[in-house]
Amino acid sequence: MSIIISILITGLAVLVLYLVQKLPIDSTMKQMAQVVVVVVGVVSLLSYLDLF
Repeated sequence: MSIIISILITGLAVLVLYLVQKLPIDSTMKQMAQVVVVVVGVVSLLSYLDLF
């Protein structure tokens, strides 16, 4: 079950990163939003896999 959840989290992170690229905002803000999405995705993936 945790494998399915980790795949869903990864897919959701990729979707959010794609949507952030489409936002009409400054490139610095896009970069900060991407970093936040990646960090949150990695932390949640590690917590679901019981590594964190």
